[in-house]
Amino acid sequence: MKTVAETQDFLSALSCCCNDVEIVALEQACGRVAATLTLAPLNIPPEDNSAMDGIAINCSDFKTAPSSMMISQRIPAGLAPRPLAAGTAARIFTGGVIPENADCVVIQENCEFVGDDRVVINSSPKPGDNIRPHGQDIRKGAQVISAGQILTPIDVSLLSSIGVAELAVRQRLRVAIFSTGDELVEPGTPLKSGQIYNSNRILLKLLCRQFEVDVIDVGLVEDTLEATKVALADAAQRADLIISSGGVSVGEEDHVKPAVEQLGRLDLWKVQMKPGKPVAFGRIGDSAFIGLPGNPVSSFVVFQLLGVPLIRALQGAKIERPRVIPIRASFNKPHVTREEYIRVRISLNDGGETSVERFGNLSSGVLSSLSWADGLVKQGANNAICAGDLVDFLPLRNSSLW
Repeated sequence: MKTVAETQDFLSALSCCCNDVEIVALEQACGRVAATLTLAPLNIPPEDNSAMDGIAINCSDFKTAPSSMMISQRIPAGLAPRPLAAGTAARIFTGGVIPENADCVVIQENCEFVGDDRVVINSSPKPGDNIRPHGQDIRKGAQVISAGQILTPIDVSLLSSIGVAELAVRQRLRVAIFSTGDELVEPGTPLKSGQIYNSNRILLKLLCRQFEVDVIDVGLVEDTLEATKVALADAAQRADLIISSGGVSVGEEDHVKPAVEQLGRLDLWKVQMKPGKPVAFGRIGDSAFIGLPGNPVSSFVVFQLLGVPLIRALQGAKIERPRVIPIRASFNKPHVTREEYIRVRISLNDGGETSVERFGNLSSGVLSSLSWADGLVKQGANNAICAGDLVDFLPLRNSSLW
């Protein structure tokens, strides 16, 4: 049985199946995977410009402060300036292009304007003061985006800054999702005795959509081997990746594992982790398959730790390990025999020190714990956690400051 890290390596090594490339408008590229690298066709900024509102001069024309100079031109942002006449100053505004012959900008707070055509400078400038040199942000020919990079809003903005209007990205991954379990009913339907509402279906659909994939909703599949085989065969015809939830254990009503073995192959079954030990990976025809546990917390944790690297590998994206932040634990937890992922929330003690507290009920069926949690703490196999220990925290909230 593989560890989580070994399984992540196995999945990350899978070949990309999104080999076709499409050209999209830049504003549609966010969240997509760049198909090629992008080099800057120009310097950013393209020309030296002023970092402040003030006066552009040549330092060699300046004597001692205070010094009076004639204003020979006015340079707002967006206007091409004339060369600066010797012995004169230019009124310049933030973003304005530095005129030829000028080598510094004196901020307006250090200036006194006398009418519209003269200025008294009350400080001693140095060459380069308050000038943003061309290429300070990006040099012409520099790599801006790499092939396989997952494009964020900042990346898209950066591409816009170098004049890119459209971009080559990899085709969208097609992901088929279905749930198994005769006890499940969809929201909006009155519950009968023994039934529960299906929370995994909508959870997995929404999680997948965060990765700019095309989701194919296969629906809720009857708990029989034949129905499971029909659903898998149908999904394999329409999708690059099949994700199921439930039915991957070895009970009499668990049909996903034997159905996959009959239609295709299983490459991996069970991972040394809690929650989420019963998880399956394989292929049906040309489609990759991952079978998640049915308990909602297990399904979510396995998707985050193993489903995401699988999706990224199939998309042809660069894959990085989940971000881990060392933080103090405020709880005790005894020794475990397999790697465990504990739902935690960040808290401050009376002294203002940051730590994480754990959710009280660690059952894999308590979905409310995920709504409460800020992230997961990884507890290594054969390790215990004592209050005050540094632990590995994996944040789960989005990347916004709020």
